[in-house]
Amino acid sequence: MSLESDKQGKIFIVDDNEEMRSLLKDFLTNQEFEVECFPLASEALKKLSQSDCSDVDVIISDIKMPHMDGLDFTAELVKLHPEIPVILITAFGSIETAIEAMRRGAYHYIVKPFKLAEMSVNLERALEHRKLQRENGVLRQEIKKSWMLGGIIGKSASMRAVFDLVTRVSQATANVLIMGESGTGKEMVAKAIHQTGPRAQKPFVAINCTAIPETLLESELFGHAKGSFTGAIQRKRGLFEEAEGGTLFLDEIGDMDPSLQTKLLRVIQEKSVRAVGDNVTKEINVRLIAATHKDLKTAIKEGRFREDLFYRLSVIPIVIPPLRHRSDDIPLLAEHFLKKYAATNGSKARGFTKKAMSKLMSLKWEGNVRELENVIERAVVLSQQSMIDETYIPSSVSATPEEFFTKSTGDFPTLNDLEKRYMELVLEKTGGRKDKAAQILGINRRTLYRKERDYGLIPLGEELDLDSKEDDQETQAEYYKD
Repeated sequence: MSLESDKQGKIFIVDDNEEMRSLLKDFLTNQEFEVECFPLASEALKKLSQSDCSDVDVIISDIKMPHMDGLDFTAELVKLHPEIPVILITAFGSIETAIEAMRRGAYHYIVKPFKLAEMSVNLERALEHRKLQRENGVLRQEIKKSWMLGGIIGKSASMRAVFDLVTRVSQATANVLIMGESGTGKEMVAKAIHQTGPRAQKPFVAINCTAIPETLLESELFGHAKGSFTGAIQRKRGLFEEAEGGTLFLDEIGDMDPSLQTKLLRVIQEKSVRAVGDNVTKEINVRLIAATHKDLKTAIKEGRFREDLFYRLSVIPIVIPPLRHRSDDIPLLAEHFLKKYAATNGSKARGFTKKAMSKLMSLKWEGNVRELENVIERAVVLSQQSMIDETYIPSSVSATPEEFFTKSTGDFPTLNDLEKRYMELVLEKTGGRKDKAAQILGINRRTLYRKERDYGLIPLGEELDLDSKEDDQETQAEYYKD
């Protein structure tokens, strides 16, 4: 069996048996490999420790040798060059020793007597492993170089544009509005603006406007005076005061109640804040960065967001592209999360196979960077190998209609039953929002109401939920129509 030309490289042979060294050297030289031989493991270690061995692709070593055996040699080599795969040659009686060496970092072992074809196959695999190690090493170096700003990672043109904008706006004092889908890293961008600007030594305070009930959000932002309401047993500083001199990050600003938007606008205009229940205003020096995954211009047209507040917040708008539009960043991000979670979990995972990386690149990543991070963490925890393969990367939607149907139903329903089940699923996933469900189903709201009634999903005679302007008289008439 001959090795492919792109598998050629540099091989070290460590064996005290001169005949074996000569046999392997002749075989590998004929395959156009560069070969260097060592009769003792100590000599090989000396060479490996004294020179740059980045060009060494694979080491083939015997286990039973004088002075230092293959087990100790492997243990020492892993300390010096863990990236170089070691193939051990062992007699039948020392297989347990070879397995122990693999636990300590050896790549594979071959039992004597062996055929050269067997050595060739294992060598090809080891060379592929080494190639992947080098590619992952390049990714690590890229991350260390210019592909990171603060906690943001990216090399795509769209992310380089974001980096450039962050660098420029960080030196200013103007308010910033960061827009992007959930999971794209809007808070990371906000932190990067803060950390690279003149306010870096001052507080960075973040709050999610959807995580706190509307009745408490005002108190959280502006503080409250003692006795201002039941339970206010002492004065509380608001987040604007806590962020004094620094940055206040308002995440998901699009979900803020309109009445609170008015008060926030006043704070921005007057640069002062008044605690709930207090009659004293306090001047503030805070840079405001807001973020949202919603289309605020649509919200303005629908009366859910103040137009004047929008323009106050979006003096400098930054749009974070979704991960599916910047696939060039996936390898860098995957490598970053691999390193992070391998260290956290004590995993021996060090890289991805080509198939695994190809699968990562092909997924849609609707949850963006946050979803990718979760997938990599799961793969690192579950994988027992140094190279994560594609089996640890979950697939997207089922590949074929038959697979999709089988997983969705498990039986053979009628078309009416199938339509009913699908409608129930969509209504559940949209939280009962008729307008959103109708949009997903590709029908209008009147048709949705009628089908809900026909399928018994809404009792006949039950009043419509009139929480939407679209529930007009025509809709109700259609709903109750026989």
